[in-house]
Amino acid sequence: MTVVEVCLDDVAGARVAEDAGADRLELCAGLAEGGTTPSIGTVEAVLGTVRGIGVNVLVRPRGGDFVHTPDEVGVMCADIRAVTRLRAGSPLPVGFVLGALTPDGEVDVPVLRTMLEACGDAPVTFHRAFDATRDLAAALDVLSGLGVARVLTSGGRATALDGAAVLADLVGRAEGRITVMAGGSVRGGNVVEIVDRTGVPEVHLRAPAVVPGRSRHRNPHLGYDTGERTVTAAAPILDVRRRLKRAL
Repeated sequence: MTVVEVCLDDVAGARVAEDAGADRLELCAGLAEGGTTPSIGTVEAVLGTVRGIGVNVLVRPRGGDFVHTPDEVGVMCADIRAVTRLRAGSPLPVGFVLGALTPDGEVDVPVLRTMLEACGDAPVTFHRAFDATRDLAAALDVLSGLGVARVLTSGGRATALDGAAVLADLVGRAEGRITVMAGGSVRGGNVVEIVDRTGVPEVHLRAPAVVPGRSRHRNPHLGYDTGERTVTAAAPILDVRRRLKRAL
């Protein structure tokens, strides 16, 4: 059965995703920026909320590009160590999601080695910085050689469906050395086609729903409260699960 990973940023959403059949969570903050490191309190709360699925914690200090300064690398390693302390006391499978590139669009091997050392024996996913590399096939080989467990990719295109041909090539090239996980607008309506065309063993999706905010009073002159908020919804996850099951 295809592994389904759900990207989210809320504790309640972690419960929703597990109940809807997610196999693993990618826990983030700042999803509007493509994802940033969640607070240590959020990580602790999620690890205390879910019952038996894996939790991968994104380590990314800011939005924008993936070329990181020494200060940022220091912050990322400190975050990894903080999560590692929680991981030591958790019965759940806990891993990390991270990445770093050179200004020329190649995997930043020295920086990645530093972070991998901080991760210890925890499984590591290289995030969609992979899609910004100059040569996806070469980057896959580098990551495999470094011991990275998984790469999240849309095949270098805007969506996983658009990048299906490249994803298929990457799956063939991986040869079991590293897992290729498809991400990028994965939905119930296209997940079976993506899996069939690429052979990916895992898919990654968000499951957002916009709901009214809780405030009964709003100051209309302030721009940061729109009266709505985004939460993790069960329906998209259930839809993906149902369609994958039917396709077996």
